[in-house]
Amino acid sequence: MLSIKVPPLGESIVEATISRWFKREGDRVASGETLVELETDKVTVEVPAQRAGVLTKRYKAEGDVVAVNDVLADLEEEGAVVAAEPVSVVQTTPQPATAATVSAPIAVPPVPAMPPVAQPAADPSPTRAETAQHSGADVKSSPAARRLAAEENVDLRELEGTGRGGVVSKPDVIESLASAATKTPPSPTSAPVTNAQLASAPVETAAAASAPSASAPVVSAPLAVAAPAVVPAPSPTPIAGTRETREKMTTRRRRIAEHLLQSQHATAHLTTFNEIDMTAVEALRARIKERVEKEHGVKLSMMPFFVKAACMALKHFPVVNAKVDGDHIEYHHYVNMGIAVAAEAGLVVPNLKDADSLGLLDIARAITTVAKKARDGKLTMDDLTGGTFTLTNGGVFGSLVSTPIINYPQVGILGLHKVQERAMVVNGAIVARPMMYVALSYDHRIIDGQQAVLFLVRVKELMEDPALMVVD
Repeated sequence: MLSIKVPPLGESIVEATISRWFKREGDRVASGETLVELETDKVTVEVPAQRAGVLTKRYKAEGDVVAVNDVLADLEEEGAVVAAEPVSVVQTTPQPATAATVSAPIAVPPVPAMPPVAQPAADPSPTRAETAQHSGADVKSSPAARRLAAEENVDLRELEGTGRGGVVSKPDVIESLASAATKTPPSPTSAPVTNAQLASAPVETAAAASAPSASAPVVSAPLAVAAPAVVPAPSPTPIAGTRETREKMTTRRRRIAEHLLQSQHATAHLTTFNEIDMTAVEALRARIKERVEKEHGVKLSMMPFFVKAACMALKHFPVVNAKVDGDHIEYHHYVNMGIAVAAEAGLVVPNLKDADSLGLLDIARAITTVAKKARDGKLTMDDLTGGTFTLTNGGVFGSLVSTPIINYPQVGILGLHKVQERAMVVNGAIVARPMMYVALSYDHRIIDGQQAVLFLVRVKELMEDPALMVVD
């Protein structure tokens, strides 16, 4: 009997919530197949079977909170199950069989032949269910991956598993479908979509039809990237006749709440504001973004410019990149830049390691990578720990101004907002300029107002004259 336990969940994480069981008691399990999915405040963890066998007992139910090393279930290994079968046959035999009885064949009455029944001509193409059964028969895959593969007619044998032990997971199937969509040319016989049809189409269809390039990397998960594809967590469906619904917080939502309250209670929270004229950066992007995407395969958004500007400003004001440790100030001589990401299960902040040593294109690639990992649920603990400063952008959701909460134990967070044309006075004339409000929330215990304001002014100078990022 093999006990299935809660694995180590990462730095400072001691408990998780069981979000889904993929196997019921009595189900056969292949080696490497996912048994249960655990949700922590940072990542989702799949617990696979280490050996093939039968799940004999589940000790925890969906929604239960479990700690590291808690026993989740018992698994009867394959060898033990097979070995038990001949024993049961011997035990049920009342007397040792004689040579005659052993050699005598068992008489089976003849079955009368049935007249042949005319069958309709079979469709030579396999059904979707048959395809899924065939494709998943000899491939280690999670139940969610097999369900999606059956629905979308995907052959799991053609996919490379990225899950633990090479298991094909649901994100692998989703990525395969996305790749196939970009490679499939439009049908020449399909009718053109009219404006009326486009207007009445769902939001997803309209967004796809208006996308400039189907092969462009999708970097919509971070709050700081335009055109977010993040869908808010669904609200519970109200039951007829009820006026209120109670829902237990998930582990991640509970930890987010605790973390934000800790930040508010443990820091001297203060926010300062400024505004940035985005004309120069937008002009630069318009001039080079197509060439960058064609030559380097990178979609150049506004975010890499802000990351670069913030890293350079932090070099001038290192206390904004520090943290408080008791009665000491710990200065970091590197920048691990956190990027706030609105995932379906809640907010996460992966960080770009040593962002201050990266060039603009490398920063853009790193943002694309963490965005994809966040969207596919593949962020690791290393992605989520060790940050020294954070950027968050509510502007992609339409926020004009806000006061972001410090990502404790960091001491500063830069909030970006919506770019909006406003009337500005330039050289005595009133002109329309694309403007953005920016907000720096900081820990007033170690950062004085002067340092906070000058840091924000430095970011403003760099963004309004991007050439300074090259020569500074």
